[in-house]
Amino acid sequence: MTEKRLHIAFLGVGLMGAPMVRNLLGAGYPMTLWNRTASKCEPFVNEATIAGSPEDAVRDADVVITMLENGDVLDDVMVAQGGIAALKAGAVYIDMSSVQPSLARRHAALVQEQGAGYVDAPVSGGTVGAEQATLSIMAGGSEADVERVRPVFEVLGKCTPIGPVGAGQLAKLANQAIVGITIGAVSEALLLAAKGGADPAAVREALMGGFAGSRILELHGQRMIDRDFSPGAPARIQLKDLRMILDEARSEGLTLPLSQQVHNEYKSLIANGHSDVDHSGLLLELEHLNGALLGSSSVIKHKK
Repeated sequence: MTEKRLHIAFLGVGLMGAPMVRNLLGAGYPMTLWNRTASKCEPFVNEATIAGSPEDAVRDADVVITMLENGDVLDDVMVAQGGIAALKAGAVYIDMSSVQPSLARRHAALVQEQGAGYVDAPVSGGTVGAEQATLSIMAGGSEADVERVRPVFEVLGKCTPIGPVGAGQLAKLANQAIVGITIGAVSEALLLAAKGGADPAAVREALMGGFAGSRILELHGQRMIDRDFSPGAPARIQLKDLRMILDEARSEGLTLPLSQQVHNEYKSLIANGHSDVDHSGLLLELEHLNGALLGSSSVIKHKK
């Protein structure tokens, strides 16, 4: 495939999808867009074709990309609404959503029946990574299919081939286990330090120079201190991913106690009305449990 001549259909122009579309348009790709909420496509109306259905979006595309919220939505769009059935022979379908590995394998079989290629390529990096084109892309599929669409991936971030179809989704589950558990650890560490009289901002700065340093501590630790929980990755999506982690673990005969505990904490966070806060907002559940608020200084404010 010649990079600049590829026509890309992109389905799912949300928090992650919109900046990804912006980067692909900036790289010169002709695009057709579709979204369940049609108004989300409006910022691109002068730069891309807006389709009225999944079928219309994918019919003439060389590459089809989906970035949808969960497996149920993906299955509805690409199977029930005919997205896969409308693929042209020789196209490559890239699913960049985070879904069950089993669903990726099932969709890959349907795509193969259409004479098209399939790559499951979930991402890590959040909205910042999407905007800055620094996403970590975990690709599952044949070497030939991954290489055919590598120029597209290079516009969005760094692609790492993981293995056969479904392997990308397994890598994303591993990523989300680390992310969820680490957010919980950072929440507990900062609240512990602040409760004892330390300045949590200074604690974070000190920890960044040692073995505890991480992107989670750097970015989400600062979010916690600033109490900025506007969603980059909503808590409900983190809970969905943790459910998939536990389901996959059960299917493999594994017990993952840390993932189970963090799953339960996110479940409580959402039950308490915080489904759309950023996943770093897990701190809110810890504060609720302890009746204390993390301050940005050495003072801890207690709930009455």
